[in-house]
Amino acid sequence: MSSFLHYLSMPYLLGGILVTLQATALGFFGGFAGGLVLSGMALSGNRVVSGIARTYSVIFRGTPLVLQLVFVFTALPHAGVVLSPVMAAGVALAANEATFFAEILRSAVLGVDKGQTDAARAVGLRPWIVMRRIVGPQAARAAIPAIGSEAVATMKNSALASIIAVPELTLRSNQLASATFDYFSIFFASGLMYLVLTGAITGLQLTIERAADLSRIGSRRRGRPTAPDTAATPEPAETPAPQPMNGAVHNGAFVNGAFVNGAVTNGAAPEGAVSNATVVNGAVSRDAAVRRARVALTITDVHKSFDDHEVLRGIDLEIRKSEVVALLGPSGSGKSTLLRLINHLETIDRGTISFDGIEVGYRDDGATLPEREVARQRVDAGVGMVFQHFNLFGHLTSRENVAVPLRWVHRVPKDEAMAQADRLLDRVGLAERAHALPRHLSGGQQQRVGIARALAGRPQVLLLDEPTSALDPERVQEVLEVIRSLALDEGLTMLIATHQLGFAREVADRAVFMAGGRVLEQGATTEVLDHPKHPTAARFLRAVHTVEV
Repeated sequence: MSSFLHYLSMPYLLGGILVTLQATALGFFGGFAGGLVLSGMALSGNRVVSGIARTYSVIFRGTPLVLQLVFVFTALPHAGVVLSPVMAAGVALAANEATFFAEILRSAVLGVDKGQTDAARAVGLRPWIVMRRIVGPQAARAAIPAIGSEAVATMKNSALASIIAVPELTLRSNQLASATFDYFSIFFASGLMYLVLTGAITGLQLTIERAADLSRIGSRRRGRPTAPDTAATPEPAETPAPQPMNGAVHNGAFVNGAFVNGAVTNGAAPEGAVSNATVVNGAVSRDAAVRRARVALTITDVHKSFDDHEVLRGIDLEIRKSEVVALLGPSGSGKSTLLRLINHLETIDRGTISFDGIEVGYRDDGATLPEREVARQRVDAGVGMVFQHFNLFGHLTSRENVAVPLRWVHRVPKDEAMAQADRLLDRVGLAERAHALPRHLSGGQQQRVGIARALAGRPQVLLLDEPTSALDPERVQEVLEVIRSLALDEGLTMLIATHQLGFAREVADRAVFMAGGRVLEQGATTEVLDHPKHPTAARFLRAVHTVEV
């Protein structure tokens, strides 16, 4: 035991630890940097670039580290590159570890839900901001355990550097054992030293994991313990009634297609909006106002296929300023695909979609634009989107989610953006949940945050993809109330894919029935719902009505 304790404190072995740490640091940080580059190349989508990354990985994962160490130390000098043993070990370790870090990082990025990327694109974020602000932080949290394990592996692999005479801990242990023949005590001591070093790395990994834990971050932000998702903070018995914004119709009831006793206050409504309609005997004819409004969105002969399956087969629609259009039809009819094409989350096979002449995603000659230009066009066109499955950014609080388009698209200063986000959350009745993470919100709350986030981008046209289909029945009404307020009080142009016939009847100016990738029928909402002319529409609406009743 005394000799074992003596070896633990022997300067000769402690010096080996320092060399081991140097080689490990070179291998870890160099490998991580190389892994970032390789993962970026593999994810680039360019076949040549990704092919180079794959070839590199095949070579370095397919050959022993020992051979790579020997090559760097003995072969490179023939090319005029002479490195010290420690530097050669660090370069070889870094080159080897880069392949493993690349796979860790690539899998972490691919593991981020695609809905996060769709939502980031929909609010107008450019690709590098999507990676930096949305995908990167979530991927980094997921990769922490694997990165910690790879750091430990790098340290253990550094022992192989002894074959090129790097005086690290393993080599010095061998040399000391050869001189004293006290193999057990020496290697037991060096093993314990390795265990302490790798334990320190593991401890650092766990500390970083703890610091990056979203539940703990959420608790600190709120200043109180975080409730689990299944026991989210109860909502008030009555959801606060949404309050109209500037330019909205106040003190007006919507009765039989007309605003009664309504007056526009607190600023002029947008040009061409329904709220600018003529007042006759205290009522505004919404139908007449919609017919006079300019066209906000034009869809012409749009086709879309996925592999051999044709989803859309020539869609033609015009939607006017402040008009609310309900897209109805069975699942698989192409409603969601149409909304994604409008926002250029998918590309069109044939046809055109334009917002006041702006074709999002395409040049004048029809060529597809790079994503960074598409992001700018989405903002210029004023198109916003609310998703069926919410797609809130999981690492951001409610107010941070709402502030995303303000801060990172419209460049609003942080304090002002947060203040606007708070006002929008209050607008949808969620002021008290501003600091909650999405995982701690109910489905209805998450969807209302999604609506507030879409409104933060100041959209001219708002797309809503089945906004209530993923909600429990008791949560549906709270979301419908918010959408109803946007449609009736604020004159926002909206295209809503929905199965809620009662909601469509109350809110939509026009109903469009789709089936088999085609528009089979469209017209005034009450006319389509009560007197459908196409047999397919009649059967579907009758079935849905039966279920709702």
